[in-house]
Amino acid sequence: MIKNKLKIALVTMVLCICVVATYIANAQIGSDSDPVISLSYLKQVFQPEITEQMSFKVVSLENGHTLECSAGAELILRMGTANIVATTKGGLADVTAGYDLQNGASMPANHHLIVPVGDGRGVKATSDCLVMVKGEYEIK
Repeated sequence: MIKNKLKIALVTMVLCICVVATYIANAQIGSDSDPVISLSYLKQVFQPEITEQMSFKVVSLENGHTLECSAGAELILRMGTANIVATTKGGLADVTAGYDLQNGASMPANHHLIVPVGDGRGVKATSDCLVMVKGEYEIK
């Protein structure tokens, strides 16, 4: 009686192993419908896009010209002087110092500024200056 139960258990286990092995053998890993992609391929395809989005551009701004930025643009004054151009809705976020810069305030050198809304906010050069910009902008 015990031998019969052991034989049945052994046969059942062997059948289960065969079913699982057959399933694994027929799985189409890396097929057209389920491709396998290597890390090097992902870096090759997506790295240029990421690098382009994350880099700052050095913009030369002449005295009296205004750098108007889109929402989310980031600014760092590297040389010269400029004043903040804000709207009635608010100014530019100085994330280095942790406060909001209002209209007409001096743009602090080497501070990381963020334009929260693209409603005409930016900076106006009071001398020739260099501004590092990340994001969309227009010089007026």
